Amino acid sequence: MKIRRVEAIGMLLAGALKTGVAEAQRPVQEGATLRETPEFLVRFATDSGVLHSLSPRADSVFDFLPSDRLEKRAGDGFHHLGDITLRARTVGQPDWLAGDTAARRQPVSALLATGTELARVDLAPSLPTNFPLQVVRTWLLDRGQLVLRFALTNKTSAPVEIGALGLPVVFNNIISDRNLDQAHARCVFFDPYVGLDGGYLRVTRLTGLGPALAVVPDGGATPFEGYGPLREPMRPNQTFEGAFEWLVHTKALAETNWKNATPWNAPTSATLKPGETRVYGLRFVLSDSVRGLEAAIRKAGRPVAVGVPGYILAQGSDARLVLDYDKNVKSLAVEPGGALELTKVKNTPLGAKQYAVKATGWGRTRLTVTYSDGLTMAVHYYVTRPAETVVGDLGNFLFTKMWFERPGDPFKRSPSVISYDREANAQVEQDSRAWICGLGDEGGSSWLIAAMKLFLQPTPEQVAKFERFVDGVLWGGLQYSSGPNKYGVRKSLFYYDPKALPDFPYRADLDWRSWTSWNKQQSEDIGRGYNYPHVVAAYWALYRIARNHVGLVKGHGWEWFLEQALETTKFLFSRDARGNRRVGWVELGLMEGTIFLELLNDLKREGWTTQFDEIERLMRERADRWRGEPYPFGSEMAWDSTGQEEVYAWCRYFGDRPKSSVSLNSIVGYLPTVPHWGYNGCARRYWDFLYGGKLPRIERQLHHYGSSLNALPALAEFRAAPADTYLLRIGHAGNTGPLSNIDAAGCPSVAFHSLPDTLRWDAYSGDYGPNLLGHALGVGCYVVNDPALGWQAFGGSLAQKVNSVAVTPQDSLRQRVYLAPLGAFLILDAGKFQSVRFDAAKKTVTITLDPADAHTPAARLRIEGDLKPSGKPVFERGGYTIPLGEKPATVRLS
Repeated sequence: MKIRRVEAIGMLLAGALKTGVAEAQRPVQEGATLRETPEFLVRFATDSGVLHSLSPRADSVFDFLPSDRLEKRAGDGFHHLGDITLRARTVGQPDWLAGDTAARRQPVSALLATGTELARVDLAPSLPTNFPLQVVRTWLLDRGQLVLRFALTNKTSAPVEIGALGLPVVFNNIISDRNLDQAHARCVFFDPYVGLDGGYLRVTRLTGLGPALAVVPDGGATPFEGYGPLREPMRPNQTFEGAFEWLVHTKALAETNWKNATPWNAPTSATLKPGETRVYGLRFVLSDSVRGLEAAIRKAGRPVAVGVPGYILAQGSDARLVLDYDKNVKSLAVEPGGALELTKVKNTPLGAKQYAVKATGWGRTRLTVTYSDGLTMAVHYYVTRPAETVVGDLGNFLFTKMWFERPGDPFKRSPSVISYDREANAQVEQDSRAWICGLGDEGGSSWLIAAMKLFLQPTPEQVAKFERFVDGVLWGGLQYSSGPNKYGVRKSLFYYDPKALPDFPYRADLDWRSWTSWNKQQSEDIGRGYNYPHVVAAYWALYRIARNHVGLVKGHGWEWFLEQALETTKFLFSRDARGNRRVGWVELGLMEGTIFLELLNDLKREGWTTQFDEIERLMRERADRWRGEPYPFGSEMAWDSTGQEEVYAWCRYFGDRPKSSVSLNSIVGYLPTVPHWGYNGCARRYWDFLYGGKLPRIERQLHHYGSSLNALPALAEFRAAPADTYLLRIGHAGNTGPLSNIDAAGCPSVAFHSLPDTLRWDAYSGDYGPNLLGHALGVGCYVVNDPALGWQAFGGSLAQKVNSVAVTPQDSLRQRVYLAPLGAFLILDAGKFQSVRFDAAKKTVTITLDPADAHTPAARLRIEGDLKPSGKPVFERGGYTIPLGEKPATVRLS
């Protein structure tokens, strides 16, 4: 949701913020000690010894830590690198004793530092007097790298169990009170890979450029077992995701705070005998770029895993897992048992171990790799049904369980696909956030899910229902069909207005006092630009279906749907008589804005030259504006990950490579690749549960719509520069993310809750519409011959012979295949690829297409690249028409 979000968050969190920094009493430091390492300039607080500054020597003006916010973070309760949190108890006792060196700061006791040690202190003054452990912290250099170690010693005469051990990993993710220029210059994002001994934390700049940081375990005693938020005086909000800690042991948390969740890894504890010492530590590994992080981690002696195509796998699909480590694999363990089958295959060209992976289970799955040196690595997968089956299940759910048929509905929402509550197994007919049940915004546009499902997989009965929605609800209801606002899109059909509807039974258990409970007049406002791409996408999907299939769309001809998409776009970017914008936010990149580029290309293919020129002119005006802005991808929010997608698309279209690169690099900064299905390819979003979720809170959302939308520029740029397989990895991962949001019965979810006390899908269908749109526009099968990974297929099964490879697409669409060695993109507007064979020696391609069906008598093939089909197929609208019959059709391209 994006309406007045800054104001909304301020209101929602006002109570929490009252306990903010003003309550802080004791300062963290009275001075600082500057030290140099081969990679960093570091500053330690004089009294507490925590780290206050961590600047790469190659760019010493930049700081990974919030050193410019020390005054605000100077009190008790604020954590810094070098703090530690603990829960411990004497064995046999029921209660855990908590310790947190940030809770009540006192000057620590300096100890003699020797050799390569930079600082060594006893933390007893910052822990409870009755705490059973002595904790000694040491900052040191090891192999030229900065290392943080904690030595924990049982100082009692009885065994002590450590039930929770957390190492705060606090970096400068505070965007508050900064403009976009300042935020990109100073701030970072960090992403966890809770992979046990193989785990690490990625820290990247908002620009996506310059030095990047990985925090890895030091040795084998500091597994990344869990990851959770720290309670601090400054509460999370839209410009501050919060502070977090690396959790080494989590048993005490799993028994208490997390008892209702299934954690990423099995909870552990450690028991120390009287006088026994155990050392935990973190190593700070610097990379010159985001793309170089894995190589830097590997150089530091840690294992690296690369999944192809990623870690969201469909049952029966072909996948690979590459393990780069110089120790042998001792064992592979899968939980739940039998959910994955792994078979050792030939090593990669650079000698890394490679396994073929087959998925047979469903849902969250953990693979634990144990190496011969005892290190363990947890690789987290999510298994779905076959991709086309998932889309079919989704369609069945949308057009049955979510199909709202209520002719007497006073808000005129019937018939439609309406928001759904999976927890209650009921349609959401009322919510104090008007848009959720009013078919508006992202959070209520479940009908957009239906439009994209039909684009991916049109079926006659569902198309007929959706046409009823378009004619009876969308056109003339959600969108004005006459008058001065014709083609304008209102914010919501539902509203809270007892004066307008005195007899409507508004639910008494909902709080209708919020600004989100729009009245009738507010609901009719047409000024939110973000609502329009949804409508354009719905018309465009039906245009594509009507144009490329026979007899599926019956209410209107294809021309009508194309005209509707065109006029809606024109209205969105129009001006009134005084030259002012009629709709707001259009100077920014709009989420789903790639749909306007699709529309423009279709206008060109249809020969609608006048209309094409008009839309291109409107888009050029926006792109020219962006050319003069350093970071032109804002939104209603202080910082957002929604505008980069469209800014990239249009700047690249109009040849502004510097500005499209700014957008792309930003995406590289927040679209990570890690061996975890939830974070791999997951664009940063952490506030939209407030506007689209049933559990409304600030929290990193896993596979919210940012994932698939931000994947579109990554995939487009990869096709332009196919040597950069890093872009393919993050792009394909983000594009695949939306398939995990659909449960076994076909019900979609807005996103997955990442906080460790929850770790489950949200019950609302919420914002899933834009997510499936991103998937639909970007899904495909990508074939590469990577120098490090060898021949691989992202989204298909690949068979390799001496001079050729054959790929069977296994994605949800089977209409797009990109052959990176040729730079050739094969696109079907009608028909399905059965297989594609590439002869590397002859530079020829042979495609095999599915037989005809009742609505698809011919395939339509478009080719981006130098390939051309044999024979003389009819060429029209930018593509080749290939007749289909009862048997698969084969076409040779050369």
